[in-house]
Amino acid sequence: MPRTEQAIDQEARADTVETGGRVIWLLLAAAFVAILNETTMGVAIPHLIADLGITYRTAQWLTTAFMLTMAIVIPTTGFLIQRFTTRQVFVAAMILFSTGTTMAMLAPAWPVLIAARVVQASGTAMMLPLLMTTIMMLVPAHRRGAMMGRVSIVIAFAPAIGPVLSGFVLDVLSWRWIFAIVLPIALTALAVGARWIRNVGRTTDAPLDVPSVILSAFGFGGLVFALSQISGAESGGAAADVALARLTLAISLAVGAVALVLFVWRQIRLQRDDRALLDLRVFQNTNFALSMAQFAVMSFAFFGAITVVPLYLQEVHGLSALQSGLVVLPGSIAMGLAGPIIGNVYDRWGTRVLLMPGAVLVTAMLWFYTTLDADTAVPVIVVAQTLLAVGLAMSFTPLSTAALASLTRNHYSHGSAVLGTVQQVAGAAGVAVMVTVAAAASGGGGTLTSDGTQTAFLFSAVAATPLVLGAWLIRKPADDAGPIIAAH
Repeated sequence: MPRTEQAIDQEARADTVETGGRVIWLLLAAAFVAILNETTMGVAIPHLIADLGITYRTAQWLTTAFMLTMAIVIPTTGFLIQRFTTRQVFVAAMILFSTGTTMAMLAPAWPVLIAARVVQASGTAMMLPLLMTTIMMLVPAHRRGAMMGRVSIVIAFAPAIGPVLSGFVLDVLSWRWIFAIVLPIALTALAVGARWIRNVGRTTDAPLDVPSVILSAFGFGGLVFALSQISGAESGGAAADVALARLTLAISLAVGAVALVLFVWRQIRLQRDDRALLDLRVFQNTNFALSMAQFAVMSFAFFGAITVVPLYLQEVHGLSALQSGLVVLPGSIAMGLAGPIIGNVYDRWGTRVLLMPGAVLVTAMLWFYTTLDADTAVPVIVVAQTLLAVGLAMSFTPLSTAALASLTRNHYSHGSAVLGTVQQVAGAAGVAVMVTVAAAASGGGGTLTSDGTQTAFLFSAVAATPLVLGAWLIRKPADDAGPIIAAH
């Protein structure tokens, strides 16, 4: 008996649901592994100095090169996701990440290791925008919060456990094992993804605008590089080194600012014909623009806190790098575990019930951190860091979901690219500014003091206080029928 058109349609729909669900979970796993590597090398710097015969300042380029590459590649992902199929972008990202991981594991010298981190970061930069765009395409509006809550595990948990994982590995193995452990997982994700992943949207034939790519690289790359030079420009090192750092900072800021202005001007021209590398019309949506402003301040506070708190614990309380990482780990775990729950609350009740208490909690904890001194008990810091993380979790999921849901379907990829860029630049700013303020307030002697920690968090607390007002202005867009995959 021949099947009816309705039966065929139901079978196709069921197959799409099953395939789409697998695609999202695979992207979540791949993004987690890729972003985990962003913060793994900080703890390994002393080992690299001894093994490769380099200086501390040279070793810092491991982190700087990774951040620079992320800042350069992420703005291009909006175009890439629309120009190429989901499978093509995923396979390219995982090939780059796996190749970079292999190069790093086998690197015979410092230049090869730096090149490996650049290749690795190129793949990592594509994963989060691809994941978010796929979720927006496949998950129905009334269940997006639950699925985006799982993305918070990637955004918050992965970079936070990187230093802890590295600490455990380095206690018994060499730094090369940091990459050796990740490589089989990456290769498995690549093999499975190449088989499972299908395209989830329509591709375009718009040509790549090379001048936009160049302007983006100099603009966002120059800004992030300038941020990485702030600590050197304000350090108490040799006069010649400080002068060179200040000159480098000034030139990077100038080049970055000019390039960004030209980049914005060119995108405004190109987007009239839907040819922009990064379509800035997403900012014409007020809800998206307000959400991104709130998200930027939250990212500034989050990345600044997870950097300064461990430094304070090491310098003031005398804890090891691994011990200090373990102090902030409970907060990161809580943040990851709370994500899906918070996503469900968002789906049912909207933004205000989450953003308002989240903003109050974040602001209150940052103000509490302005009182940290040598007598503050470590368990108290664990509790405070956990509360801060919960407040951030109550903010990140509704902000990212409401922001992207405010856009039209053909702008999801560009909105995801903007979201990734904001997180990267604001996070780099949080680390650079707070570490610099803490060091300057500590006397510039190379050792962080309680006074320095308090001053850094005073800066962050003042910046975060307007979040309480902003929380009232952001709304959950009305649900629509659009996509077809439910979040399970």
